[in-house]
Amino acid sequence: MAEVTQVPQQPIAKGSLMKFWLGVLVGIALSAAVAFITTYEPGVSVDTITAGEGDSPTEESVVFVRYTGKLEDGTVFDQSQEANWPVPGILPEGTPLPLGNMIPGFRTALLQMQRGGSYTVTIPSAEGYGSSPPPGSPIPPDADLIFDIQLIDFMTEEEAQQRYQSMIMALEASEAAAGEEAAAE
Repeated sequence: MAEVTQVPQQPIAKGSLMKFWLGVLVGIALSAAVAFITTYEPGVSVDTITAGEGDSPTEESVVFVRYTGKLEDGTVFDQSQEANWPVPGILPEGTPLPLGNMIPGFRTALLQMQRGGSYTVTIPSAEGYGSSPPPGSPIPPDADLIFDIQLIDFMTEEEAQQRYQSMIMALEASEAAAGEEAAAE
C-alpha cells in the first residue's frame, strides 16, 4: 500500500480566523459605503415642527395650506395668500392647492403630512424646478428649495368643487335677499 507523506502544518494562531472574517466584513462595508455615496441622490426632507393628526392627503387631494418658500440663503420667493372666502365656514382657511399641479417635491412632502401639522421641507433641485425655474422668478437654476408649510385641511377635488358651488349658491342667495330688502324699503 502506498503511503502518503504528511507535512506538518503550522497551527492557526488564536484569533486569526476572527480577524480574517472581520476583515472580510469591513471590506464589504466599505464597498457598500462607496457604492452608496457614488449613487445616492438626496430626496425630499420633511421635518415635523408640530405633529398633525389623522390621515394624510392623497394624489387626488386639494390641500389647504399656509406656506413660505425660501432659497437656501433665506430669500423668500413665494408665500401663500389667504383665500378670504366671501362666505366663511364652507371651505377651510388657507390657500387651496390641487396636488396634481404641484412640483414633484412639494407633492411628495404633502403626501407625508397630516392635517393640522407644521413642517419644514427641503426639496432638492431635481425634485423642484431643476435647471428651468419659472421665467421671471427669483429662483436660480438648480436651486434647492425650503418651505415652511402648515397643512390646515385637505379633501378630494370633487368635495372641494361641491363646497365651492355651495359657497357660490349661498353668496347668490344672500345677494338676492339683500336686493329684496332694498326693493322693499
